[in-house]
Amino acid sequence: GRLEAVTQQMGYHPQYLDSFLKMQHYLLHMDGPLPFDCRHYIAIMAAARHQCRYLVNLHVLQFLRAGGDPQWLRGLDFIPPKLRNLNEINKILAHRPWLITKEHIEKLLKISEWSWSLAELVHAVVLLAHCHALASFVFGCGCEQDEGPGGRGSLKPLSPGNQCFCEATAGNGCSQELLRINRKRSLDSCMELDSLRERMQRIHVETEGREETRLLQQDREEGEGQEAGVAEHRSDPSVGLSPLADTDGEVTSATNLSCYMQDPDFGYQDFARRDEDQTQVFRVQDYSWEDHGFSLVNRLYSDIGHLLDEKFRMVDGLQSSAMAKRQGCEPSVFKRGIWNYIHCMFGIRYDDYDYAEVNQLLERMLKVYIKTVTCYPEKTNPEMFDRFWKQFKHSEKVHVNLLILEARMQAELLYALQAITQYMI
Repeated sequence: GRLEAVTQQMGYHPQYLDSFLKMQHYLLHMDGPLPFDCRHYIAIMAAARHQCRYLVNLHVLQFLRAGGDPQWLRGLDFIPPKLRNLNEINKILAHRPWLITKEHIEKLLKISEWSWSLAELVHAVVLLAHCHALASFVFGCGCEQDEGPGGRGSLKPLSPGNQCFCEATAGNGCSQELLRINRKRSLDSCMELDSLRERMQRIHVETEGREETRLLQQDREEGEGQEAGVAEHRSDPSVGLSPLADTDGEVTSATNLSCYMQDPDFGYQDFARRDEDQTQVFRVQDYSWEDHGFSLVNRLYSDIGHLLDEKFRMVDGLQSSAMAKRQGCEPSVFKRGIWNYIHCMFGIRYDDYDYAEVNQLLERMLKVYIKTVTCYPEKTNPEMFDRFWKQFKHSEKVHVNLLILEARMQAELLYALQAITQYMI
């Protein structure tokens, strides 16, 4: 159930990986407002918005391990209304976060029987933003390729010396002993995953065969029923449970992610094309993470603010001197250009920044890559990863994807937390 492919890529930057795993472990597995099965189901809903099979399959397994109701895996029509009501802000945050308003927040908090508490909603919002941004990283670094047709594998394999499998334990850095233990665990889990994939494939084929037989049988029975005036309806309990289980309880993969989505055609739209009357530019001096978002999220969901803040600071502190040198600028200038370009695509502006720098710092292919991975990661392909910055090291490309992950997550959080603040006021 661990993010093996993701941690391998992040392992190029072990300090960041450590802060990432601590935050994710707290978000999914430690005490918090939301039940554990609901956390994984919310993660499934978030990952499905970007058709990220890698994350959906991971959280389907963890949802079942947490004691989740297998019927929920049939889709949004089979989950409690309280969870289903989260679908609207999931959709908006994933694609056009500038559209979220205090009315969306009020609707979730005021629906009597199925109302959310403020603490639950903040937990859910952090989960949604985390999984949307992580989907960008998964596609951006090629981790999704393992889950796709034919299992093409990661875009670029790591050499053993660069791998870093850290567990999310408080204060434990990447000690040699921990690395040794986790490399062994990783190998074991990879073998287990291969076995699970084979089983899933076999079950999928068998399920298709059963479904075909069932439809033929049903047609025959309906025909006989019409003649006799009596139609006896029989149904196979395994039908419709594609991401669920077969009759022997074997877990199958999520073959069709559309059951976890409503309005699948809703996607990213350039912020410049927004309705000017309804949506204004988000100015960071009016509402920032440091001055506003951090304190609100930490007050309503204890300690998560500190873990998020550590992660934002960690990615900002990553060394990028080689990347910056190639672009002829200081590392901080180069990173800020990428970060502000990502925020600009979501309508977030910094008054003290000259946006003409973006075009000077970022070449066209890099901008195309960043926009694709940020706004519609499911359209990323291996060729895009290989073509951008051929002269740069793999670790530098991973660094860019970490900036995308964190800038995107912060953008979603800023819009959602601002809406919650406006509701509270």
